[in-house]
Amino acid sequence: MTQYFEIHPDNPQARIIRSAVEMIRAGAVVVYPTDSSYALGCHIGDKIAMQKIARIREFDKNHHFTLVCRDLSEISTYAKVDNAAYRLLKAHTPGAYTFLLKATKEVPKRLQNAKRKTIGLRVPDHLVAQALLEELGEPIMSTTLIMPGADSPLSDPDDIRELLSNQVDLIIDSGNCGLEATSIIDLVSGAPQVIRSGKGDVSDFV
Repeated sequence: MTQYFEIHPDNPQARIIRSAVEMIRAGAVVVYPTDSSYALGCHIGDKIAMQKIARIREFDKNHHFTLVCRDLSEISTYAKVDNAAYRLLKAHTPGAYTFLLKATKEVPKRLQNAKRKTIGLRVPDHLVAQALLEELGEPIMSTTLIMPGADSPLSDPDDIRELLSNQVDLIIDSGNCGLEATSIIDLVSGAPQVIRSGKGDVSDFV
């Protein structure tokens, strides 16, 4: 049965954050708010939860999962970041961007793009997401909550509850947090390439 937590977007209640993180550690698939839209997330090492998310989103094997991180230091644990990429990351995090980078050995192979050995990483500018990450102490394996066939993410918690109440373990409701997905920037080849133009301003990358 899906649990439903209401949380204050600007002053997240510590008790609710702790309960949510306990569920993530125990294998839950959660819906949680970010600075661009709601996301689906789970523990980085949980294969079953990841497969559950893939079924909800109807992914193929080449989809990029994203590790949502607390800060730049965490990103460098999971991705190979050269000086040029680091400067771009520093200037645009936290923010509504997902950066594609070569994965390090810390990233489970099942989370990497099968062909390119890459991983998406981002640092959200949202107090609830940051509180979850701080309590968890490691990234949340995530993907934008866009349902199959839809053009934009789900943003209304009531709609999310109606559609996913039997498919996820926890919905964290902090109100409407936006309809626009992150901008995706590919930094693998050196020169940045805009893969998707979303909420984050891409003018620095073109």
